[in-house]
Amino acid sequence: MEFIQAVMDYAFLQKALVTSVMVGIICGVIGSFIILRGMSLMGDAISHAVLPGVAISYIFGLNFFFGAVISGLIAALGIGYVSQNSRIKNDAAIGIMFSTFFALGIILITMVKSSSDLYHILFGNVLAVRSSDMWITFFIGVFILIIVFAFFKELLVSSFDPTMSQAYGLPNRVIHYLIMTLLTLVTVASLQTVGIVLVVAMLITPASTAYLLTNRLSVMIGLAVIFGTLSSIIGLYYSYIYNLASGATIVVVSTIFFLLAFIFSPKQGVLWNKLRAHKQRALSR
Repeated sequence: MEFIQAVMDYAFLQKALVTSVMVGIICGVIGSFIILRGMSLMGDAISHAVLPGVAISYIFGLNFFFGAVISGLIAALGIGYVSQNSRIKNDAAIGIMFSTFFALGIILITMVKSSSDLYHILFGNVLAVRSSDMWITFFIGVFILIIVFAFFKELLVSSFDPTMSQAYGLPNRVIHYLIMTLLTLVTVASLQTVGIVLVVAMLITPASTAYLLTNRLSVMIGLAVIFGTLSSIIGLYYSYIYNLASGATIVVVSTIFFLLAFIFSPKQGVLWNKLRAHKQRALSR
């Protein structure tokens, strides 16, 4: 009741709650495709690669959205170019680019001597979210949902069977870079909530939890959105009540959901798998 009353009384908490829910939704949607396409490491790379853009935006007094998007897209294109035009494999290209961009971002931020802002960029501070950040997250979320809805069939086919997708004449490379662009936008939208370091957890964990519970993409996306939203709300609640770091608390709640699914999932859960194996051994005797 204390938290509900605080949400009704304080505008900063209302903005934090709305922003957290929106981040939970869009991370669940894009995270589902990231999991299916085996791009988890790419999510980590993009989340780190936006830091130089954030630093440059801060230096020039601009909204971090613009610099972060440009920086993330440059990194994504750079990873693709290096892996396609050299003997370097994709995972090595990802490691090179994201570590370089992340290091450059840290150098730029230390040059302006803003360690407190660096902390919030790295780990998030949803309780300090501004109205402009909330609206940017909202518009990013709407744009992402429209794109996913409009190209759902193409994303579905190319995620499950790239060979069949190519046989149908779908531009797999274009779809891949579309996913990269959406991933960059989600990362930027999540900076204020969970920060650069933890955004990959919100992209991967709710979607992975949903993946353990269903084999249908549409259901997986719906479950990922639910887990992402619940993680954001519950995490924000505990971070406010106990004065904890908001981003870290949201990620911990998300991980708890994953562990529950990992143990108790009817088809994929460790517990039920062991019980079925035990039952089969008993019947075979």
